[in-house]
Amino acid sequence: MTTDPIGAASSRASDRLRQGAVIPAHPLALDATGAIDERAQRALTRYYLDAGVDGLAVGVHTTQFELHDDLSMLAEVWAMAAAERDRAGTDPLLVAGLVGDTDQAVAEAEVAREAGYQVALLCPWGMTDRSEHALLERARAVGEVLPTIGFYLQTSVGGRQLSRDYWRALFDLESVVAVKAAPFDRYRTGDVVQVLLEHDRWDEVVLLTGNDDAIVADLVTPTRQGERQVCARGGLLGQWAVGARAAVAVADEARQAVQAGQVPLDLLATGSDLVEVNAAVFDVAHDFAGCVPGVNEVLRQQGLLSSARCLSESERLSPGQAELIERVRQRYGGLLDEEFVAEHRDRWLT
Repeated sequence: MTTDPIGAASSRASDRLRQGAVIPAHPLALDATGAIDERAQRALTRYYLDAGVDGLAVGVHTTQFELHDDLSMLAEVWAMAAAERDRAGTDPLLVAGLVGDTDQAVAEAEVAREAGYQVALLCPWGMTDRSEHALLERARAVGEVLPTIGFYLQTSVGGRQLSRDYWRALFDLESVVAVKAAPFDRYRTGDVVQVLLEHDRWDEVVLLTGNDDAIVADLVTPTRQGERQVCARGGLLGQWAVGARAAVAVADEARQAVQAGQVPLDLLATGSDLVEVNAAVFDVAHDFAGCVPGVNEVLRQQGLLSSARCLSESERLSPGQAELIERVRQRYGGLLDEEFVAEHRDRWLT
């Protein structure tokens, strides 16, 4: 094992993630004018911390990729989450979402590291060259600043199909501590898992689900080869930006089921319920067009956000999506933390 600072940081991050990780993708709170609503932004972080999450991912898709157009604003948002974590006296892992070509991603990684972030999630958004070679070179360069999490992003929101050769080369990088499999495709998820299972670092690189349409299935389904077994140890999910306390409970139940070698039918039924919730929140009916504003709309209806507005004018709720969200809130209130949020919302906003 390497003894350099990045090697030591990678080892610490990997150890944390292997214990199990519920990591919500942190939204961006804007007011009606489109300015950052600091009160609401901090309230969201307090919500996640009180929910008992294992980490916070800030600067990712749910935080809105357009935020990266202004590094000072991005740094401000990173700093707010870190400050709330420190104020609470808890120690969830801080994950910084990075975008753009190598120079931009490395510059962002340096800012995130200064803000106290321990891991970088490599998002493909904003790259002029999205070839596998360019993705690998960027991962290598960022890995000299922070430990990294590979990312298989679904094509409908800006991802691309990646070969098994790409994943082999990525896992060769010792700075890679985890991979977020989020192609929303069982075949492509299988590509990641099969390569990881065959790799020498199969038990070092942590598999995280990002498949919001298959959360429970990913958490309880092992893939085996001989004596090796790979299963998602947790997730980094936009879905967990809502219902975070329920997510902690579901993930804990899934871990217990894997350890026992027996999955309760009730847990599988919860998985089906989460798919219904996700269909409304992520706007599946319109090919995920209202994905980010859908997350914001849940939080707006619950009173945590003053607006579902996004930085991009093109990011809007689809027709009928707000009403659909109202219905799933009524039907699946437990999975969306309705009582928990109502009880603590005013304190978080204070």
